[in-house]
Amino acid sequence: MLTAGLVCERALELGFDLVGFAPAGPTPGGEQFIRWLSAGYHGQMAYLAREPERRLDPRRLLPGARTVVIVGISYETLAVPVEVLQDPSRGRIARYAWGADYHDVITPVLRAFGAWLAKESRAYVDTGPVLERAWAERCGLGFIGKNTCLIHRKRGSHLFLGAVLVNEELRTEDEALKEADSSFSQLSILNAQFQACGRCTRCLTACPTNAFPQPGVLDARRCISYLTIELKGSIPVELRPQMGNWIFGCDMCQDVCPYVRRFSRPSDSPLARAFRPPDLDRAAPKLLDLLRLDRAAFNARFKGTAIMRAKRRGLLRNACVAAGNWGSDEALPALRRLLEDEEALVREHAAWAIAKIQQHLAPSARCRYLSP
Repeated sequence: MLTAGLVCERALELGFDLVGFAPAGPTPGGEQFIRWLSAGYHGQMAYLAREPERRLDPRRLLPGARTVVIVGISYETLAVPVEVLQDPSRGRIARYAWGADYHDVITPVLRAFGAWLAKESRAYVDTGPVLERAWAERCGLGFIGKNTCLIHRKRGSHLFLGAVLVNEELRTEDEALKEADSSFSQLSILNAQFQACGRCTRCLTACPTNAFPQPGVLDARRCISYLTIELKGSIPVELRPQMGNWIFGCDMCQDVCPYVRRFSRPSDSPLARAFRPPDLDRAAPKLLDLLRLDRAAFNARFKGTAIMRAKRRGLLRNACVAAGNWGSDEALPALRRLLEDEEALVREHAAWAIAKIQQHLAPSARCRYLSP
């Protein structure tokens, strides 16, 4: 039987920053998940509501599963100046998507870890019916904050999580775990979900679109990450002005978190290097460049990144909204060209952006851009 010390040592060798495990059983917080679905907060993410009972117990995914192992790796990077990210002429991308697609990087390593752990295992990196954050909290990797993110007390919340289900028991009582390096979590379960948040509500008040109806509950339909990635149709007109220059994901509720601001730091793991941006334009590309992308240019520029999930039509839709919020007449020529785009979704949002910019132009400039 493997001991906690050996598991921690192997996880560190593979490049993970955190590891914890707990006996397989009913998923913690499963009832809250069902209530969240019933409220419709998942929006168009129909896959979350498809056979929800599979997410309520990992033993439904791996018959005979006896242990849930959760690993975490930091995607923190301090390489991009804040003034660049907040430049309205640039489109802002969530930190996790600055480098390579985390699915491609982590999945093969996690599967190898699972094969090492047990003869039979299942590995998931945000791709299977596993509530990773709930299990990460149960495994002692942190607590779920008011912004619904898993927050580690010594690393913040800029963490990728992976889950491995195994058909063997692990010795959680091993003293080696209690003496492990501070980068690994102890298997202590927090007594209260928000006890480490205290009275802090910075994440709730910082959300530009008011996506938190109450602490610990996210209405995805108002979340910028959902609007720019998961939503496939038109972005609600009333939410567009609040999106600023975000074009893929959002970090607002994490950026203001005291745990992130104080403790989050880049990982020393070679595995984490794949998540660091090769240049500033990967983190905050210029909007004018994005608005000119055809399909081939989009694929060439973003191949191997999580941006591909939005597809060209989604990214240009988002870039049009950001251009409208920028409000500069510099964007009008590119936006006018998009009025003839092959995608109706892009044409619609380009028209909205043009109208928004023209509202703030001087009358002479407005007439110039209204004419063909």
